[in-house]
Amino acid sequence: MSIELINISKKYSDFALKNISFKVEHGEYHILLGRSGAGKSLIFEIIAGFKKPDKGKILINKIDITNKKIQNRNVAVVFQDLAIFPHKTVRENIAYSLKRRKKKSERKKIVMRYAHEMNITHILDKKPYYLSGGERQRTVIARTLASEPKILLLDEPLSALDIQLKSEIRTLLKKLNKNGYTVIHITHDFDEAVRLADRITIINKGHIIQSGTVKEVFNRPKSRFVANIAGINNFYKGKLFEIQNSKTKKVVINNKVSFFILTNEDNGFGFLIISNKDVILSDKFHKSSARNNFKGIVTNICYVSLGIEIEIDIGVKISAVITETSLNKLCIREGKEIWVSFKASGIKFIKN
Repeated sequence: MSIELINISKKYSDFALKNISFKVEHGEYHILLGRSGAGKSLIFEIIAGFKKPDKGKILINKIDITNKKIQNRNVAVVFQDLAIFPHKTVRENIAYSLKRRKKKSERKKIVMRYAHEMNITHILDKKPYYLSGGERQRTVIARTLASEPKILLLDEPLSALDIQLKSEIRTLLKKLNKNGYTVIHITHDFDEAVRLADRITIINKGHIIQSGTVKEVFNRPKSRFVANIAGINNFYKGKLFEIQNSKTKKVVINNKVSFFILTNEDNGFGFLIISNKDVILSDKFHKSSARNNFKGIVTNICYVSLGIEIEIDIGVKISAVITETSLNKLCIREGKEIWVSFKASGIKFIKN
């Protein structure tokens, strides 16, 4: 089933969703990505039917379900806190939504079907207290699937899991998606979004900032906010100029810093992206193939997952990621003068 939100708005005293519109095609894995308080959960609750919008429509397969009851939407929810019944066994949890709709013999078949699909047939008679995090998550998903929904809504389903379990559940979620389920998954985790999504909608302060495929959104961010959420720190607005008798062009930032760049884009304003992995630091100028060379001052040093991020002021702030060995070898500290270099081919220019 496809689902479409058309100009959904919802106002509270201290927050508002404004004209939220996006479409999720049948069988698509769609991520709603944004920081805490962005409005993701409110959109989620409106789709599920827990809250009604002030205006706008929700269409499932082009049918307006905006005012339909929760149980009539063909939508199922997996909450962040798992909401598992502690006094019931795994079997009873999975069968919970079937009691009034199915005969006992049918319930048994459905429970076994989804227990098998989630690989939890061996724990059917256990209670949640005795389950691992992954087993609890699989139990909740099995219970959700037993209600036979067409659309799955996942609320931060990986946030409470360790690295190994995250990988396991990610594989499971992609498998469900390949089996035909349309999935809407909310998260604040960029890495999670990249690994799972067919398409991404980025939300901030109740507004959609950008929407598209993973490649479209993260290779061509439309704002510094999108670049930052994608882990891109070196993102600038600049103006592209020709250099006479040269294949190389020049980008001027803030009317004071110029970068050499190789691009086929037309002249004019646009956004620049420089991967911090492509920025080389040294304690003295070295002649090399890098066209961009600057002397700057180290303004910040912080440890990140891939190494140590160094921020340098070269007229604009630029960051590089280096190893601890390089940090010690170059004797880098805040306030130190250092050389920064990067190739013209290492800059990506995105036209406005």
